[in-house]
Amino acid sequence: MGQSNSGVSRRSLFVGAGTAGALAAAVRLIPAAPVAGTPAALALKPAPERGGGYTLSAHVKQYYKTTLV
Repeated sequence: MGQSNSGVSRRSLFVGAGTAGALAAAVRLIPAAPVAGTPAALALKPAPERGGGYTLSAHVKQYYKTTLV
């Protein structure tokens, strides 16, 4: 009769703890994906010998178009 209801039942507490444990076990059992080499699209170009390095690409031109007022 003197019990207070804290909003979380004992059953939901144990269900949550069991779910967390199952997820932790599943993550532990899943093998790590092999890391492939750096994709060619993300490979860095060598730095220019005389400095500079700025190129007016299509992406930069599109940006400049969006800044026109």
